[in-house]
Amino acid sequence: MKKIAVLTSGGDAPGMNAAIRTVVRAGIEAGYEVTGVRRGFNGLISGAMDELGSRDVSGIIQQGGTFLGTARCVEFTTEAGRTEALRQLSRAGIDALIVIGGNGSQQGSFALSEAGYPVVGIASTIDNDLYGSDLTIGVDTALNIALESIDRLKVTASSHERALVVEVMGRDCGYLALMAGIAGGAEAVVIPERETSPESIAEEFQEAYRRGKQHALAVGAEGSRCNAEALIAYFRKQDGLAFEIRATILGDVQRGGTPTAYDRLLATRLGAGAIAAIARKDFGCLVGMLGGDVRTTPLEEVAGKSKELDLKLLDLARILAN
Repeated sequence: MKKIAVLTSGGDAPGMNAAIRTVVRAGIEAGYEVTGVRRGFNGLISGAMDELGSRDVSGIIQQGGTFLGTARCVEFTTEAGRTEALRQLSRAGIDALIVIGGNGSQQGSFALSEAGYPVVGIASTIDNDLYGSDLTIGVDTALNIALESIDRLKVTASSHERALVVEVMGRDCGYLALMAGIAGGAEAVVIPERETSPESIAEEFQEAYRRGKQHALAVGAEGSRCNAEALIAYFRKQDGLAFEIRATILGDVQRGGTPTAYDRLLATRLGAGAIAAIARKDFGCLVGMLGGDVRTTPLEEVAGKSKELDLKLLDLARILAN
């Protein structure tokens, strides 16, 4: 095995560049030629590939996003799209592929593996819902960006005696909302895994006022039915609320931050783990962090699954809000 390729797929996550950097440099050290695939699976299908040397990845460890680019690729979900991707890999003489990404990306990895192609995945998603890794690349940075925003917003909210609704990312998973809510001292946390009602959030805010608080905070995931838009629409129809209500939707600002030291180190360890997996021919696996160690999990156990959120932490958030 002489030539390997690496791509980033799905939503970008701070630390992806650190993972690419390690794959390239550790790969070269192990005797491989390393090729970068542009724009994820789209680039794989179109053959957008360039050889990467050690200098090509200089100065990217501190950069957010992914310098290779990323995209969601509907065509790759079809048999024709995957067949063309395999043809391009064969044409370029690529012997193995490393895929850095989350749930959808690793389902793509599994599809290639099922077709008999050597694939290794690296766990990367700010949602932290990927089975096979306790924490995934990008989570720590996204959480700290959300927390910094919440801390700043609370200063203004307290000055004006307002209630805040802060919406963080998470279409199907409430990890960021729950952890940011606990760390940010929220009175309420809204997540897809345990839906709530606007009435209950309003009561939490009123109760905070009765306890003498100068502000109140709800942190919600974008994928919840009771998201920021729904809450503000409800509050606008209510009379007699103790606090003036404001909403802030953080959106993609959580993706674009400079990766924290933790994410850089995690990405570096997982990137090195992917090269090690290729060297020992441990294909069809996801490289993640489990129990403090870099470990592999078969892609067949990863694809189509989501890691469950510890809902006991939601009860803890409610207790701490008092």
